[in-house]
Amino acid sequence: MRDRFRKIKIGFALVLLAVLLAGCNPGAKEDVQTRTTLKVMYYSEDGFYYQYGMLFSALYPDIDLKVVSTNNAKPKEGQNINDAILELIKEQKPEVLMLNANQYKKLSNEGRLADLEALAAKDKFDLEGIVPGILEYIRNLSDGKLYGLSPSFYSNAVYYNKDLFTKYGVPFPEDRMSWEQLLQLASRFPTDGEEDRGVYGLKTDYDSGLDGLVRSIGGAMGLSYFNASSLQMTVDSDSWRNVIELANQALRAGYIYERGERNGADLASYEDYLFQDPFINGKVAMSVGGSGLVNQIKGAQDANKERAVRNWDVVTVPVDPKKPNVTNTTSVDQILAIDGQSPNVSAAWKFIRYVNSDEYARVKSKATMGGYPVRTKYIADDEGHNLQAFYALTPVEETVYKDYDKMPNETFGKIMWLISDELAHVSEDKQTVEEAINRIQQEGQQLLSSGGQQ
Repeated sequence: MRDRFRKIKIGFALVLLAVLLAGCNPGAKEDVQTRTTLKVMYYSEDGFYYQYGMLFSALYPDIDLKVVSTNNAKPKEGQNINDAILELIKEQKPEVLMLNANQYKKLSNEGRLADLEALAAKDKFDLEGIVPGILEYIRNLSDGKLYGLSPSFYSNAVYYNKDLFTKYGVPFPEDRMSWEQLLQLASRFPTDGEEDRGVYGLKTDYDSGLDGLVRSIGGAMGLSYFNASSLQMTVDSDSWRNVIELANQALRAGYIYERGERNGADLASYEDYLFQDPFINGKVAMSVGGSGLVNQIKGAQDANKERAVRNWDVVTVPVDPKKPNVTNTTSVDQILAIDGQSPNVSAAWKFIRYVNSDEYARVKSKATMGGYPVRTKYIADDEGHNLQAFYALTPVEETVYKDYDKMPNETFGKIMWLISDELAHVSEDKQTVEEAINRIQQEGQQLLSSGGQQ
C-alpha cells in the first residue's frame, strides 16, 4: 500500500513537472558552470522531492540536492523537539534550513542566518507579490529583518451558505467580526424541530466541545493559559471567565454543530465522504474551515449538484475588536532560510528564490494540498469568491499554549488534560465556570511548580 501511494505521489509530481516545463522559457539559463551539492533540510527525502525537489532539479540540473531528514532528530532526555532539530542542524550542517517559528526566531536572533533582503534586492526578486501579512509575520519574528521565506501557508476563514441566510432573513457575516457577533448571527437559525429539518448556525474548526470552542475564542483574543517563562498559570482572569461563559452559553443554546460518532463503514464512496460534511449538505449555515473545504465543495457540486451547497462565500475568521487586523489561525510551518556559514549561499538562494517564485506558485496552485501559495495572484477562483479572507489578516503567534515547549512534555500534557476535564465538567453541569477556573488555576500551578510531579 505504501509503495502504491509513493508511485501515485511520484506520478502526480511528474504531471506537475510536465506542466512547469511546458511554461518555461528555454532561453532563460542560469550561470551555473560546475556541479554543486546543496544540503537541504526537510521532513523526508520522498516528501522533499514530491514538494520541491523534482521541479527544482529539472531547472537546475547542475545542483545536486542532498536531503537532511528531520525525522532523524530524536529528543534526548530533557530535550524537546526544537532542541533536537537545532542539534541536528549543528551536526549535519544543512545549508537550506526548514524552520518553524520558534527555531527561526532563535537562529535569526543569534545571527546565524543569511540576509535574504539583500539577496532579493541584488537579484531584483519580486517580494511585492507575496502576501504582505506573511512577510510581516516573518519579519516580526526576526526584529524586522528578512532571513526566511515560506512558499505556502495555511489559514482558516468562515464559510457561509448564502441561501440559508436569505431563507431565514439573517444578514450575511462580514470580515473582522468578533466572536460575539458571529455567535449572535449563528443563534438566529432554527435548530428546533425534527433532527433532519433543523439548521445549525455554526460549525467550528474544533470538534471537541467546550474545550475546543474556548481555545478558538481565547486564541483570537490573544489569551494564554500559562506563562511558561515564569511558570505561572494565568487562567484566573476576567478575560478567561468571559470567554468560557460565552462558549458555554453558545453550546448550551444548541445552535453550534457538534460532531457525533461516525461509522467509516457507512462511507461507501468518496461522494459519501464529501456529503457527511454538514456545511456541504446544507445542515450548517456557517463553518470555520481551511482552504481544503473549497475543493471539497467543488467536488461535491460535481458529484451531485442538487445535494451540495450552491451559493456560498467566505469572510475572515473572528478577531479581537481591539486588534482587528491579526489572527492566530494562519500558520507558516515551513520558513526556509540559509545557514549564514554556508559556502553555497548562491545555490541555496537559487533554491529559495525558485520555490517562492511566481512560476512555482503558478504550478503548485493547480494542485493545492490544503494550503495556499504565498503569491496573492494565485489565490482566486473562477466564481469570484472572497478568498482574500484567507490572507487579509496578518498572522501572529499562537498564545493559548505559548512557549509550551519550554516545559517538560509530561507537565504540558497533564495541564492539557486538566483543562479539558474541568471544562467537560462545566459542559455536563457538574460544576460552575468559577469552580472550573479555580481548579485549573490551582492544580495547574501545582503541576508547573512541581515539574509535572503530582
